[in-house]
Amino acid sequence: MPCPPALKEVLKVALSRVLPILVLGLAVGLACWPLNLLDRAQDQILQLLPQFDGGSWKPFTVALACAPLLVMPLLLALQAWSWSDGAGSGIPQTLVTLEHPERADRLLAPKATVQRLILWSMATLALLPLGREGPVVHVGAAMAHSLRQRFPRWFQHLASGDLIALAGGAGLAAGFNTPLVGTVFVAEELTSRFGPRLIWPTLLASVTAAGISNLGGQPMFALGLLQATPSEPRQLLWALPLGIGAGVLGAVFGRLLLETTRRLTPIARRHPLRLGLVLGVLLTALTLLSRGAANGDGEALMSWMIGHPDADLSTAGLLLARLIGPCLALGVGVPGGLIDPAFAIGAVFGQGVGQLLGLGVMGLALGMAAALAGATQLPVLSVVFALRLAGDQQLLPGVVLAAVIGAYCSRLLMKKPVYHALAAGLE
Repeated sequence: MPCPPALKEVLKVALSRVLPILVLGLAVGLACWPLNLLDRAQDQILQLLPQFDGGSWKPFTVALACAPLLVMPLLLALQAWSWSDGAGSGIPQTLVTLEHPERADRLLAPKATVQRLILWSMATLALLPLGREGPVVHVGAAMAHSLRQRFPRWFQHLASGDLIALAGGAGLAAGFNTPLVGTVFVAEELTSRFGPRLIWPTLLASVTAAGISNLGGQPMFALGLLQATPSEPRQLLWALPLGIGAGVLGAVFGRLLLETTRRLTPIARRHPLRLGLVLGVLLTALTLLSRGAANGDGEALMSWMIGHPDADLSTAGLLLARLIGPCLALGVGVPGGLIDPAFAIGAVFGQGVGQLLGLGVMGLALGMAAALAGATQLPVLSVVFALRLAGDQQLLPGVVLAAVIGAYCSRLLMKKPVYHALAAGLE
């Protein structure tokens, strides 16, 4: 039986729109796959440090702790002398291209992308305390820009900004194996719009990218499962003080990052080796003093905390280290991200308060969500991220309230969300 002309036309339109999005998601997932492998390699290296193996410092682990002494001067020298296009997180650069499409040819160029990925890889293997959402979002945006230039007829139904935004969300989904997070990030941060014209293709690209970039598999809850079933009234009761406390800490982290960036970036351009050596000494000192707990993006630490809920941590000292360390690295333009570091700040604070008041791991979960919302002013993203990485839907009411409170506290302390404030510095 012949296919009706109307059905043929529908199939033609569907294929012309769906297939390019699938190809984009596939390309983004493949590009992010090596980054996920490096991130897992960082977690494996961190397990050798005293905080995680329960032992003491050995010559080899002391050498690991001293890696920033070599790597930080090298990173700053590369950024100052030849790889300036690859400096910075990657998300502010993507935001600028949404406002100024004419700058995409430089900010999303293959050269800038390769430079950013190499710089991030060096920093990650040196156990610097920074996340990865910046590079993976940039990879997605750059991939979309490149495909549109090469195949201009593929994405005619999407505006240039929408295409870059949805691909950036697919990059985030690929980096964290979380399609819903990528979609929420597009709606809440990159476009401030939520509609089927953009959300449907974003979901399609994000699912494809996440599936491809995590071929080795990943647990349902990446950091571990929180074994907690507190009543809803108890969650809501403690979400208020924990939301305020962790939200303020997240906002302080965001403001400290902005101030560090403003003060250190000019110095890094003029004296990269000298400043790199100073920062390397400081980061090495934080490593040695924290026994390695201040290193890495924070996921290894949070996973360890979930597995050892009653462990005695030096909460105040570790909080200070997790606040300062990421700012020292990210504030001089080393590519990375602040999502995992902000989560770690909230987790340390929440677990410390939870142990003091007998809240168990509920304090950790509420602190994580509130601190990320405080750092980014993205409460919906924070809720989805918290449940995905250390999930238990039994904690949803408290997590939602803590994230909203954390975001509101942040708005009282920061006039502009951190990613947009960093993007404003590029204009």
